[in-house]
Amino acid sequence: MDWASVLVVFLAFGLGGILKGATGAGAPLVAVPLLATLYDVPFAVAVFAIPNVVSNVWQAWRYRRSLSAPRFVLVFAGTGAIGTVFGTMMLASLPPQALLLTVALIVFAYVGFRLLRPAWQLSWRAAHRLVVPVGIVSGGLYGTTGVSAPVSLTFLNALRLDRPDFVATISLFFTTMAIPQLPLLVAYDILTPWRALLGAGTLIPIFLFMPLGAWLARYISREAFDRAILILLSLVAVKILADVVLN
Repeated sequence: MDWASVLVVFLAFGLGGILKGATGAGAPLVAVPLLATLYDVPFAVAVFAIPNVVSNVWQAWRYRRSLSAPRFVLVFAGTGAIGTVFGTMMLASLPPQALLLTVALIVFAYVGFRLLRPAWQLSWRAAHRLVVPVGIVSGGLYGTTGVSAPVSLTFLNALRLDRPDFVATISLFFTTMAIPQLPLLVAYDILTPWRALLGAGTLIPIFLFMPLGAWLARYISREAFDRAILILLSLVAVKILADVVLN
């Protein structure tokens, strides 16, 4: 990897850090598709594995007192971890073009749903009925593509949690999914020493840009920030789709 590539990785995770600082989640939603367009999905998932664990453990601990429904969150996180195991096995076996196409379609689905149903809301009664299948599907997407936001973030956003509760919930969810994934990535030779070192280095832009995201969240409306992210994601998804079709 040359220095230009290292700079691209730095910027991708910097953008992810801004999103995480502003909303409490979503760093892989930006960083993984951007890296996948330049390299491949296994590379993107491997590089993000370590920073995902570290940043989410930190946030989960910081917001631990804000967790309003620990039993619900434990079920959500536990089923997510189960889905992640099976998803990581698929990551090791599916062809690269299929993985890229999956990432593009997931991003398009997320953008489309956010545009068509921006005010969608879910009752707690319905959430308790859906938590197991949603957790498994979210974990499967995370294990296979590194991106679970189209399901997990949409599900939690629909519950209209306040920001500290949302951050505590999603951080614990991502941490629980990431922990069983790490040894599997090593076993399948997806997380190599060089990728692990690169991933550890990406903690610098993530933690460097998270305060910027938190600052922007105070001065830019949530709607404007969401639109900017959706535009960026749409462009990335179009680039991935074009690469799959042309290659």
